[in-house]
Amino acid sequence: MNPLFSQNINLENKIIPESIKEEVLTALEYFPELYDTAIEFKFKDRIKKSTMQAQPKVSSIFKSNKNREYVIFISREIHIDKEDFSFSDIPKLVKIGWFGHELGHIMDYQDRTNFGLIIFGIKYLFSKKSVREAERTADTYAIIHGMGEYIIQTKNFILDNADISEKYKARIRRLYISPEEVMEIINKKSEKEQEKELEEIEEEIEK
Repeated sequence: MNPLFSQNINLENKIIPESIKEEVLTALEYFPELYDTAIEFKFKDRIKKSTMQAQPKVSSIFKSNKNREYVIFISREIHIDKEDFSFSDIPKLVKIGWFGHELGHIMDYQDRTNFGLIIFGIKYLFSKKSVREAERTADTYAIIHGMGEYIIQTKNFILDNADISEKYKARIRRLYISPEEVMEIINKKSEKEQEKELEEIEEEIEK
């Protein structure tokens, strides 16, 4: 294991296949709020219309937010438009970005009550607007946690692929945050951090 990984990540309640451990732990580094959250990363042969899916475990859906357990399913074989990929062939930075996006979903779930999660699930199944809101929220969580460059990698992996149709790319642009929006969020975050640092300096001067 990389010695740079935080010693605060609770690995006793994380189930991570060895083949993706480095990428998963890299993504987890950016989410200290999830260090103690029980999460299982589990491969499936193929997930319909998706690469990964993050969801609460049914057995824990009525537990308190703090004690909920989650599972992130990962598709071994990925079908995008007319292109077929093996997950093992996906670039490392793209994998990290995808894991960051799914951890963003878990951050979103943790802010919801048990009843709120059930309503969220129903809306996600039947409302395109709710799907868009959920996916953009997950992206935003990842970006504000410092994973903006990784998220851009995931966008460009699809948007720069000449073999993927414009129709599919338009769907991605509609549902997810664009690379340009990612940079806007990063820049706004940097401005706020600089303003905070300036305020702290001014407070020190006034003392």
